[in-house]
Amino acid sequence: MNDQTLFSIFFSAMVVNNFTLAMFLGLCPFMGVSARVETALRMGLANIFVLVLTSLSAWVLNTYILQAAPYLRIISFIIVVASLVQIVEMVMDRYAPALYAALGVFLPLIAVNCAILGASLWMVERNYTLAESTVFGIGSGIGWALAIVALAAIRERLRYHDIPPPLRGLGITFIITGLMAIGFMAFGGIQL
Repeated sequence: MNDQTLFSIFFSAMVVNNFTLAMFLGLCPFMGVSARVETALRMGLANIFVLVLTSLSAWVLNTYILQAAPYLRIISFIIVVASLVQIVEMVMDRYAPALYAALGVFLPLIAVNCAILGASLWMVERNYTLAESTVFGIGSGIGWALAIVALAAIRERLRYHDIPPPLRGLGITFIITGLMAIGFMAFGGIQL
């Protein structure tokens, strides 16, 4: 393993194989929390934190326990994700009550964010090492945060534009998400 490999994994997870814009995973919190940049950024940071911890926990769990019982992988990873989200929720409630209140019902949505489960399964499928898993978790989290903050910035600007009534709300949001996905597809041809 060299630095080029780690950079390749990081860049690929962040941009080329962005879970939201390339695989359309994690759309529920992506659409729900992207109305304001400030809230989207905070959700992105919480998601980065959970993705990194999940990647590390999933690697340890898979390497040392689940090799003998791979059929328990999905349920084990779901339990890990749910547990980590509960920890993040309790920490935010205790130390950042304003952020906890701002994220509201969307904070528990991280637990059912299929991008996090997808990242764990993707990492195991590719047989990443601990370092590669960590870099992958960071890259995936930053990619998700980048996408949600970009969408929130666009949605904030759209408030001042005349959008046809049938497209207001989620309609224009889905169109913008599709256009962002097309833009991110341009990175797919990069050879690292």
